[in-house]
Amino acid sequence: MSKVVFLDRDGVINEKAAPHDYIKNWKEFTFLPETIRAIHLLNNHGFVVVLVTNQRGIARGLMTMEDLNIIHQNMQTELSAHGAHIDRIYVCPHDKGTCHCRKPEIGLFLQAQNEYNIDKNHSYMVGDSVTDIQAGKKFGISTISINGFNYGADYDCSSLMEAAEWIIREEEK
Repeated sequence: MSKVVFLDRDGVINEKAAPHDYIKNWKEFTFLPETIRAIHLLNNHGFVVVLVTNQRGIARGLMTMEDLNIIHQNMQTELSAHGAHIDRIYVCPHDKGTCHCRKPEIGLFLQAQNEYNIDKNHSYMVGDSVTDIQAGKKFGISTISINGFNYGADYDCSSLMEAAEWIIREEEK
């Protein structure tokens, strides 16, 4: 069975766009401090690292799936240059209320479940919004909020690096 760490993207891996805006191209994408190192740490401790991201900007016509793919390709290239990687990226490009994959729904998690035999007792959702935490809880895994607002998460920390270190300590118990 696979130990999986699910990560939201904007606000967890990279800086968020301004309110009511989206990261629409690679020039707008900036890794948060120590994010690459945190992903590398998770990789080295045997976790499958999965990105689950709502990208409503596509449904709103502000960017295309090709734009998003270029962002993710560049993100993976940068991670790889530092010995890190995200194993799989699942995207919801839909508008609110039009699908079953947009968090807080668990469609993206179910896609991952179809690909990986997920050990829910040793898997985690790291997010920065209430919908991230709700999705992780609905899927039945531990949740970690990293923005200072708990949202009912099982654990709260200040960064992805702190979350990665906490996850590793939990697994070593």
